[in-house]
Amino acid sequence: MSFNIALSGINAVNKQLNSISNNLANTATYGYKSSRANFTAAYIGTQAGGVQVGSVSQSMDHGGNMLRTERGMDAAIQGRGFFVSRDIDGSTLFSRVGIFDTDKEGFVIDTLGRKVQGFPANGNAIAGDLIVPTSAIGAKASDSLRYAGNLSADWSVPSVTQFDKDQPLSYNGLSVSTAYDSLGRKHTLTQYYIKGPGNEVSVQYTMDGNEVGAATTLSFDTDGKLIAPAGNVALDLGTPGGASPMKLSLNYTDTTMFAGEMTTTRNTSTGYAAGNVTGLSLDENGSIIVQYSNGEKASAGKLAIATFPNESGLVAVSGSAWQASPATGDPLYFTAGSSMAGKLAVGALEQSNVDMTSELVNLMAAQQNYQANSKVITAENEMMRTLMQAL
Repeated sequence: MSFNIALSGINAVNKQLNSISNNLANTATYGYKSSRANFTAAYIGTQAGGVQVGSVSQSMDHGGNMLRTERGMDAAIQGRGFFVSRDIDGSTLFSRVGIFDTDKEGFVIDTLGRKVQGFPANGNAIAGDLIVPTSAIGAKASDSLRYAGNLSADWSVPSVTQFDKDQPLSYNGLSVSTAYDSLGRKHTLTQYYIKGPGNEVSVQYTMDGNEVGAATTLSFDTDGKLIAPAGNVALDLGTPGGASPMKLSLNYTDTTMFAGEMTTTRNTSTGYAAGNVTGLSLDENGSIIVQYSNGEKASAGKLAIATFPNESGLVAVSGSAWQASPATGDPLYFTAGSSMAGKLAVGALEQSNVDMTSELVNLMAAQQNYQANSKVITAENEMMRTLMQAL
């Protein structure tokens, strides 16, 4: 019987060595979770039967260190949760490895080409394949302009009373803005400021050097604050050749009239030219941000983060991933940073959580255990040989 008991010890240690060697082999594997063989005593009725590996547990609640990569499509989950991908056979896999890219069709994929799952940009519908646009973004015509600044209270009424854009003595100052037509062509909108009676400044407009729209009068109170116009100013910019008519809504909120130099604190208009995709990046809530050559950005959806009632029940599979099992319960899908899902550290990866020092200590203990059980078999064998010689 002692032969069998010692043999069970050797078999159990072999299984322990499998866990230890797998841990050591995956010390540099991103997102790897270490495992541990748990020994349990074995009995045949009330008679000692040795030892067996009752279970192999995974350290799912222990995160690895963060490795900074500075790559926009790398991400590490800070806290609970798993990235979700769909394999070629349709199976759903869960991983802590946040290395993402796109294939030629625009699908977001992981390092093994599996399609990453997420939510569409326009709402939190059921998670599905994430896809980013590969085509150019169309032009958008400008429809509003926000201007704010200080129009100097030290200005005097111009000596030339008839406005002429080519005659600097007919105005006190100017500001230049950019506007786009429906074809994405850039136009120069210039505002000329002309000091009037009291605390009034009239504004004349030109687009590409041609006068457009009607003059606007800005009125200020004795504290230098704008009192009129109270709302937006509608400006007709005409119809550029081949494009739709251009109309702008101007807002002068926060414009002031104080002594000193003229200053501009805000001068922003809507609209943009057409642009091509120039890059992708992630933010901490898992949004995939598409960057265009015209400076515009748009979200192409959000990564899905899965959590489980029992993460320890996940079954490890090749490709640094896990599959759900009856022990895990049904996966719950969230966006990063919501509910139980951790936020993302963008431009970083989670390293293996293997503690090499502990594993080497465990390896030495396993070696001693193996040798001790081997000694039992050797001693039992010598005893049997002595007995046979005595007969």
